[in-house]
Amino acid sequence: MDIERFKKEHADLMAAVTSLRELVQHGVGERADAIHRQLSAMNSAIKLHLAAEDRMLYPALMKAADPAVAQTGRQFQEEMGGLAAAYMAFAARWNLAGKIAADPRGFRDDANDVFKALHLRVQRENRELYPLAERL
Repeated sequence: MDIERFKKEHADLMAAVTSLRELVQHGVGERADAIHRQLSAMNSAIKLHLAAEDRMLYPALMKAADPAVAQTGRQFQEEMGGLAAAYMAFAARWNLAGKIAADPRGFRDDANDVFKALHLRVQRENRELYPLAERL
């Protein structure tokens, strides 16, 4: 299975998170509009990536002849549901620049939690899941 698209999306996502962190370091309140724009762009990219994984990657893995590969695909998809829900809740909480500016510490703490989890997930997919998909 060709997963170069997924790998590129991961790299783009991590670059976007780095850009977001730089904005936050320069002041959440002062950069609330730019942070909101960055989050909006990231939300679209993340939703498209998750949909593509659900539509193509996980079904291909779960149909694998090797039961261990199929189980890994199933496990990753189940785990993603919780992270996707947490990310969507985060995006809904901080969907306006005014909300971000009104609670800089809350935004920073929330963003740190969700993007740390997202970063760990991307690393696991790159290290564990994508090599399995490349063998299909």
